[in-house]
Amino acid sequence: MSARAPRLLNRSGRRSRRLPRARRRGLPVGRTRAAPDHRGRRGTQKVGLLPMTRPTTRPTQRTLRHGVAALAALTLSAGFLTGCAGDDLASDSSSDDSSAAASGGGKLTIASQSFGEAELVADMYEQLLENAGYDVTVKLVGSRDAYMADFPGDVDVVPEYVGGIVNYLNTAANGAKATAFTQGDGQEMADAGKSLLDDAGITLLDLSSATDTNAFFVTQEYADANSLTTLSDLKGTSVVLAAAPDCEGRADCEAGLVDDYGIDVTKLLPLGYASDQTYKSVLDGESQLGETSTTDGALASQGLVVLDDDQKIQPAQNLVPAVSSDFLDAHPDVADVLNPLMAALDTDTLTELNGEVSVDRQKPEDVAKQFLTDAGLL
Repeated sequence: MSARAPRLLNRSGRRSRRLPRARRRGLPVGRTRAAPDHRGRRGTQKVGLLPMTRPTTRPTQRTLRHGVAALAALTLSAGFLTGCAGDDLASDSSSDDSSAAASGGGKLTIASQSFGEAELVADMYEQLLENAGYDVTVKLVGSRDAYMADFPGDVDVVPEYVGGIVNYLNTAANGAKATAFTQGDGQEMADAGKSLLDDAGITLLDLSSATDTNAFFVTQEYADANSLTTLSDLKGTSVVLAAAPDCEGRADCEAGLVDDYGIDVTKLLPLGYASDQTYKSVLDGESQLGETSTTDGALASQGLVVLDDDQKIQPAQNLVPAVSSDFLDAHPDVADVLNPLMAALDTDTLTELNGEVSVDRQKPEDVAKQFLTDAGLL
């Protein structure tokens, strides 16, 4: 069995919740999103601070498109379906499937955070891996903490951000007061965290040039009235901050704003990362500062503007597939499937695609399919 990242305790001292039982993809499951919990770099896109709900699997366009064929295949494979109907996530995972081929197919579980961009990229992974012959289950959860308890192991592949996963493993291994990795270059960040990744049994594939770091926004009106263009311009200013529930104490969030920028954060409202609730709080004047991402395509249309991180407190956050090392050893073709996607994405393209989801309200799976088709990857 591969090494696993240690479980973290939540603020009440309880163990982080394991991913619960999941139904196999292709069955009629509702397309709902898990709400954010107390940790994880990113929160959900369109829900408020609610208790953590069950992570969900969901039927995909490929499943729906081929529903009749799939039903016929399942009928012919009734014995297999009966054997799997009550399986938990561990038995769904391809890393435990002894009948799977050494490469080029088998069962595979993707876990992803459920905010818009992460779901979009997870849809890209899913469609590419299905096209390569894998039987894919997707888990959408509220935070990194919710899937890392089962990755690697029950989860095989995760759409990640290099600084996010390296610093998560650093905290898990060395404690909450561990010095954060702050490398601004993605490859340097990956190299610095290699021993942590190896110990956890995780391999990072090729990094994309597309990056998405934390960012902080204000209304254009507030920026104009106070001559704000950078976060340093807020030095000595008292603000209410709307952000992800885990922002407090983080060097790239509340702690960095206070310690590096000298901003007086009088209150932190845990309304979510780039969530509708966070936007509304800032627009309504309940908060002066909100947390989002540098690829957020929904800001300009709402009269919101990002303040420049001129002190460079944000670590590199290149998009990167994180794969169970044991799973990758058994299925090396996964790298051949996902690495071309990383090469095809850049920050401007990612921002545009995010806007198609968050502003134009297109379905993430449809945006993903169109991009993959246009890029010649499907």
